[in-house]
Amino acid sequence: MSIAVKTIGFTKTTAEHFFNRLNKAEIRRLVDVRLNNTSQLAGFAKASDLKFFLKEICNADYVHEPILAPTEDIFKKFKKEKGEWSEFRRGFLDLMENRKVESQISKELIDQSCLLCSEAEPHHCHRTLVCEYLNGKWGSALEVRHL
Repeated sequence: MSIAVKTIGFTKTTAEHFFNRLNKAEIRRLVDVRLNNTSQLAGFAKASDLKFFLKEICNADYVHEPILAPTEDIFKKFKKEKGEWSEFRRGFLDLMENRKVESQISKELIDQSCLLCSEAEPHHCHRTLVCEYLNGKWGSALEVRHL
C-alpha cells in the first residue's frame, strides 16, 4: 500500500503562495506537527486561522498532532543553542521511537495529507524526519513530496 504525503513550511512565503501550493496538491488534510501552533508570530498559520482557511480555500481538514513534534528541550538545543543537526536528528528519532508514534498515528491520517511545520525548506526540518521515521516503520510505504 502506497501512502501519499506532502510536507510544507509556512515561513518565507505569502498566504497566497502557501494555500495555492496546498490547493494544487489536492490534500485531504493538513497535519500540523508543530509543538506550539498558536503563536502570534505564525501569522496566517495560527491553528484557528488555518482550520478556517483550509476548509474555505482547499476543502481540507486540519489536525494538530504534537506527538509528531520535538520536545521544547530538543528544539531549544538545536535552534536557540545552535546545536548540531546530527544531534537534533538523533534525539528526535529516539523520541519518536520512545513514543512509538508508528502505532499511535494511523496510515489513514497520513495518506493524502500534508505535514506542516515552520521551516521553509524540508532539509534540516523535523517534518522530514517524521516521514523518514514512519517510512522506516511502515516498510517504505510513504511517497513523500515536499511542496
